[in-house]
Amino acid sequence: MTKYPEIEVSLVGKDGNAFAIMGEVSKALRKAGVSSDEVNEYTSQSMSGDYDNLLRTAMRWVSVS
Repeated sequence: MTKYPEIEVSLVGKDGNAFAIMGEVSKALRKAGVSSDEVNEYTSQSMSGDYDNLLRTAMRWVSVS
């Protein structure tokens, strides 16, 4: 289940760049008014594993295309 399904993030062209993916998702969360604590939680979860974890975390938090 996606935490913020109304927030859509396009990751086209971001393949392989973990920091670009985290940046796009974080930026979208902030733009949507998500609290800094929540954005920090997203970032922490994203960084807690490998690249596949990063992608799974993004998909758990926002709608990814």
